[in-house]
Formats: sequence, C-alpha cells, structure tokens
Amino acid sequence: MNLSGKHKHFSIILLSLILFAGCATYYTKNIEFQNYIAQGSFEKADRWLDKNTKDSDGKNQMLYYLNRGYVSWIRQNYKESNHYFSIAEKVIEDYIQNYYLEALTLISNPNVKPYKPEDFEVVMVNYFMALNYIQLGQYNDAIVECKRINIKLNQLNDKYKDHKNRYQRDAFAHNLMGIIYEANGDYNNAFIAYRNALEVYETDYKEYFGISAPEQLKQDILRSAYLTGFTDELAYYEEKFNMQFEYQPAENGELVFFWLNGFGPYKAETSINFVKIPNQKRGYVTMVNDEYNLSFPLYIGDKSKKEKDAFEELRFFRVAFPKYVEREPYYKKASLTNNSRSYDLELMQDINDIAFKTLKDRMVREMASAIMRLATKKALEALADEQDEALGTLVNIVNTVTEKADTRNWQTLPYSISYARLPLNEGLNEVNLKTYAPNGGTNVQTFRFQGEQGKTYFHAYHTIASK
Repeated sequence: MNLSGKHKHFSIILLSLILFAGCATYYTKNIEFQNYIAQGSFEKADRWLDKNTKDSDGKNQMLYYLNRGYVSWIRQNYKESNHYFSIAEKVIEDYIQNYYLEALTLISNPNVKPYKPEDFEVVMVNYFMALNYIQLGQYNDAIVECKRINIKLNQLNDKYKDHKNRYQRDAFAHNLMGIIYEANGDYNNAFIAYRNALEVYETDYKEYFGISAPEQLKQDILRSAYLTGFTDELAYYEEKFNMQFEYQPAENGELVFFWLNGFGPYKAETSINFVKIPNQKRGYVTMVNDEYNLSFPLYIGDKSKKEKDAFEELRFFRVAFPKYVEREPYYKKASLTNNSRSYDLELMQDINDIAFKTLKDRMVREMASAIMRLATKKALEALADEQDEALGTLVNIVNTVTEKADTRNWQTLPYSISYARLPLNEGLNEVNLKTYAPNGGTNVQTFRFQGEQGKTYFHAYHTIASK
C-alpha cells in the first residue's frame, strides 16, 4: 500500500492505535496471578504483585490496589489490606474524565482510559474495609464503611436518569451494619438497620436477584426489637413472620461467620450486531438488534454528503461489548456445627448474579455511546477514503482491529456471601465448617473460638474452589 506523504504522519497515529487495542483479555494478561489465587498460593500471589508493579500507576492502578487489598485481607494483614483498599478507593473517588482519552475512545476503544469500576465493585471495597475494621476491633469504623455503601449507591444511581440499575440498594450492607451495631451494644440502631435490610430483601433482592430474606435476619429483627423495648414492633414482626419469639441470651458469647464462596465472573468480549432499518424521520437512520430488543435512532442530517452516503451503504455493523463468564463454585452449600448442633449458612449476597444483571443494565445505557463511537469511526473512514483510497483502506483495517471491549474487572471478588450466627459454649469451641459439593462430596474445616460472656466473634472464610 502506498500512502501520499501528507498522510504518512496520520497513518502512523492510526496504526499506533492497534497497539492500544491488543487481543488478550485482562484475565489472560494476568493469568499467572489468577492461577496463584485459584490454587490458594496467596504468598506467591503477593510476591507476584510485588514484582509486577507496572499497573501500580496508570490506567489499571485501581485494579492493582484492589487485588493487593484482597490478598492482604486473606492473609489476615488487616491494616495493610485497608491501606491498599484506601488507595483504590481514592482512585475511584478521584476518577475524572480525561477528555483527550474520551476523544481517543471514539476512534479506538474504552481500554485506553483508566478503568471505571462497575457499581457493585465500588461498594465491595467498603465491605472488605468493614471486615478489616471488625477484625481490628474498630466497630465504629466498620459501621462507617457500611453507611458509605448505601451513600455510594445513591450517588451512582442519581446519574442514571432513564435506565436505573436493578442494583440500587444493598440489603447485605444494611444487614452487616445491623450485626455490627448489635455487637457494639447499640440495639436501637441495630433494629433500624435490620428492618432496612428486610425491606430491601423483600423488594429489590427478591424481584431482581431471587434472594429472600434470611431466616437469621428475621430472628435478629425480633431480638433487637425485644432488647430495645419495642413491644409493638416485636408483636408486628412476630405476626408477619409467623414466629413466636423467646429470648435466649448467648451467655458465653456468639460467633457470626461469613462464608465467601468461589469467585465472581471475569469479563470476556462479545459482539452485538446491529442492522439498519428505515426511519421515516428526516435525517435519521435507525440501528436495531433483535436479540436484546435494542433500537437506536442516529441523526446524520448534519453530516457531509460523503458521510451520509457511507451510512446509506451501511447495512449492518458489529459493536464490541464485555460479557461476563461465570466461574461456578465447586461447593453449593455449607453448614456450621458446634457441640452437635448444626447451623445452615444462608445466602445474603449473590455477587455473581448482581454482576450479570448490572452489566446488562449498563449495556442498555451505554450502547448509544458505543454506536456513536463506531459511527465516528465510519465517518473517519469515509473522510479518509475521500482523500485517498489507500488511506481509507488503512483506516478500515484500524477500525476493525480497534473495535475491542473493555474486559477489565475486579477478579478476586467472591461468587457469593453467606452467613450464620451461633452461640458459643463456655471455654474452647471447635466449630466445623462443612461444605457440600453437588456430587455428594464434602469437606470439613475446623475453627476454634474461646467462649466469653458478652463477646461477639466475627470470622470470614473464603472457599476458593471452583469448577
């Protein structure tokens, strides 16, 4: 291909965009780290992060520190974990659109920009920070983190005028807040938080994610109402739950156990094909996709004749968009046993389902921008072809190569979170976590806690096995 001299500089810029595009997903680029995590080799994962610091600054900085925070958390380095999560949170809060990169995205793809987290990823930072503060005995700081989850969700959803998220309120955050308030002896605020959690479970979570209110939450509402002296509320919820409450104090303390199961999905790339259909409105063309029932009118009345001709000749095109790939956990359910009594771990947060559904919501909101990005590429191609046929061919190649989805995401999040509350006996307690696989196989992990009057122990354990 021979390019005229005046186009050589432009062609170099366009060809350089191919380097931005790449062909590997974020998951495959970090496969060594992912393998260490999947194998439970967290010390090796930590050393890998120490050695591979290229992402500690730049467009993937947020993800780097999210991974550092997780690895420190699972290694029980709670102060260090919160240090890293605080850095990641600051990057999130300071996220400011770079207009140069926004313009570059129009002729390239979203991978050239700093990673913008999914809404549920934003609030999971505060969940892990709350867990760290609990382990450090800083309950007030843990409650602040729970409050920030709901504040952030309100701020995020205020931006979505036409297409609200299904994930607007977090029942899990309210529930966790109630548990912490109660452990701190604040039964009034515990009751309010539990009641808020119940309301979100019974509405948003039941409708959108198929999660009902845990039975343990119902018990917690009744107990906190009783301890606060809310006799009318206690009677109301006894009737609502069809339960007769009998107060049984945990004389030797109790344990609240969080079970993090498996890993959430990672992102790959998918293609969404659009077909042009007639639009009766002057100056418009309409692009539709039947699979997702999407329809987007595009105004081309202000385009040049060459650009309009390009759109007239266009019959269909492909838009790249991320898709989630599920990592199904090996174990399906779990229970705790202590002194021959068994307690089922109840689902309180399905991160996998939230991820899939919030991405679909985002796709509907952002597809118009993606189409405009491709339209800009097509316009650039038409203009280049008008100037020089060879240059037009080059732009066409670059457009094809650079139409890539952003496949980055926080890949050390769990698939789901379940919990149970159980009383402890005086002295040493051996609590067994029994996990159940679909094929009938089981695994038992033993934990030891010292029963102590008035003491609430918190423990979070991540089962990493996936299919």
